[in-house]
Amino acid sequence: MNNMNKKFSSTQILIFAGLAIALNVVLGFITSAIKAPLYLDTIGTVFMAIYFGPWYGAAVGGASNFISSILTNPQGMPFMIVSIVIGLVVGFVFRKVKFSFTSSIIIGLVLSIVAPLIGTPIGVYVYGGLTGTVSDIAVMWIKESGASIFAASFIAKVFNNLIDKIGTCMILYFVISSLPRALRPDNYEPMKKKGAVEA
Repeated sequence: MNNMNKKFSSTQILIFAGLAIALNVVLGFITSAIKAPLYLDTIGTVFMAIYFGPWYGAAVGGASNFISSILTNPQGMPFMIVSIVIGLVVGFVFRKVKFSFTSSIIIGLVLSIVAPLIGTPIGVYVYGGLTGTVSDIAVMWIKESGASIFAASFIAKVFNNLIDKIGTCMILYFVISSLPRALRPDNYEPMKKKGAVEA
């Protein structure tokens, strides 16, 4: 599938990237501060990957993690690779697959597994499985039930990511659906409604 690279200048794409990074950092800070069960700190990454491809998504993911780690959460620095992989996965998938309601849910499910698969070993090795987030409560509860710290951390992260990653993809799908046709990505596919005419 074609991306939006040809529709926007390099300067415009860089502006989008800057806004996406800012969105990631701000939403990540807010959700962390209120101890929300989701992060929303990859919404800009997923947006850039859908619109401009995997390399832009990866760059925004890595830069967002780096900046937020410096400004608000140094513990997040080791998890930069997770943000980069999210951008790559989304970007490569939507090069081949239509960006539809169904595919958004599926990619959210995929990310819900991929992110913990990469992040759990990092969290266990660097921080002993506890990262100072609300999910630590679930980690300790699962561990007290007899699971290993790796299993406890992975299971807790999967549940958090199911909410976060599917939520992120769904939010973006509905936001993009509300945009004029000219501003939607080339591979966008609207929800099928009987008798409805696409705007």
